[in-house]
Amino acid sequence: MAGRLRRGRWGFATALFVSAALAQDPAGTCAACHGADGNSSTPGIPSIAGQPKIFIENQLILFREGLRVSPQMQPAVQGLTDKEIVQLAVRYAALPARPAATDAPDPTQAKQAIALAQKLHCGSCHLPDFRGREQMPRLAGQREEYLVESMLAYRDNRRTGGDTIMAGTLYGVSDLDIRALAHYLARLK
Repeated sequence: MAGRLRRGRWGFATALFVSAALAQDPAGTCAACHGADGNSSTPGIPSIAGQPKIFIENQLILFREGLRVSPQMQPAVQGLTDKEIVQLAVRYAALPARPAATDAPDPTQAKQAIALAQKLHCGSCHLPDFRGREQMPRLAGQREEYLVESMLAYRDNRRTGGDTIMAGTLYGVSDLDIRALAHYLARLK
């Protein structure tokens, strides 16, 4: 109970901070968590630099409308106009993405990931270099732990506002394979 109360207070404090910052500068609010250049250095927080414009717009609208649930994102986007969402999407889509992981991929995991990506046809939606397009996110260079959690959430049907194609694609994929794929993708440029 005490842990939930602390998390509730933290969530409330975060909501107040984000709401106050958002009223002044929507992009500044994004930078507080996602990094000044849109490349996150915070575990669990995705990089948004270089994401496709339509993907960013869609995600912000899903958060704003409560169709994708995140205690951190709901207060950050509450009250954003469609025009502000488009402006944020244009800004972050234009920023260069840089890989969160700087070390070389483990050869065994890379081989496993490449085989899995081919088997699952990941490149048909996210493009062969995994830079994403339209409403499909950029996976190349994304934070590894974020990729793992996102893929597990899709696979386990815990992702709100997600698309059923991803849930179906990842259905039955092992944790080990998901971790290998995330390891590989996080190191792509």
